[in-house]
Amino acid sequence: MSSTKKRGLGKGLSALIADKAAVDTLLSNENPDVIIEKLNIDLITPKEDQPRQYFDDNALKELAESIKENGVIQPIIVRKVDESYQIVAGERRWRASKSAGLKEIPAIIRSFDEEEAAKISLIENVQRENLNPIEEAIAYKKLMDDYSLTHEELGQAVGKSRAYVSNSMRLLNLDEKVVEYIKDGKLTSGHGKVLLGIKDSDEQLDTAERIINLNLNVRDTEAEVKKTKKKSKIKTKRKSNKDPYLIDLEDNLMRSLGTKVNLLIGNKKGKIEIEYYGEDDLERLIDLLTR
Repeated sequence: MSSTKKRGLGKGLSALIADKAAVDTLLSNENPDVIIEKLNIDLITPKEDQPRQYFDDNALKELAESIKENGVIQPIIVRKVDESYQIVAGERRWRASKSAGLKEIPAIIRSFDEEEAAKISLIENVQRENLNPIEEAIAYKKLMDDYSLTHEELGQAVGKSRAYVSNSMRLLNLDEKVVEYIKDGKLTSGHGKVLLGIKDSDEQLDTAERIINLNLNVRDTEAEVKKTKKKSKIKTKRKSNKDPYLIDLEDNLMRSLGTKVNLLIGNKKGKIEIEYYGEDDLERLIDLLTR
């Protein structure tokens, strides 16, 4: 019996490459079989589960100005759904066209089913649009799941190295809040890759917020992560010898203040160490402590 892994019907690298070629054909204005129609822009709706979730306002304004001057150069792709049309590819152009005040937009109408529309939207976004790092990672994961691909096969299909695809998808292993920071542009994918070196979720998030507050670049972030990991080892060793009552007090203070707190107890006196990350964070803590 063959040990080759079986894949679902229509799955695999060849299927993805075929679909990718289909996208190229659909997006080509030189394709003689493509019929472009002008559609009422108000009859068009975006696809809810499309990979791109964030649209930069300034970039949309620039595109809207270009459309006012030159019109929509590349048509969007839609499919008929009931009495309206759903966008398969080109939501950014549609949004900018609405902003520019257009009443109609050039479109290619295709009779895709839900699965086909999802494939085309996914591939078009990966190869044509500038997704943010998290949207890109999610798109890669979905392509791998939908087509049963390895990282190497996916890289081959979308024109990226295996390492690039793997590193991109690793960002999804970060703490949820850190993922949001990358999605919002507060951290770069480079920051995220360095932060993956911190396994503890709370420490990872604390370090991420410190990076944002101090506006650290990736090189400085590497040094910060090293310090965090070193502190973590010291703290783990210290906590193993610390009174559980003090540990509980520290945890309560950390929850109240939203930052790291360390209690140092001596024979007759002690210290409460409260960490802050930048001037804004210091002002926040002073406000909390002096209310």
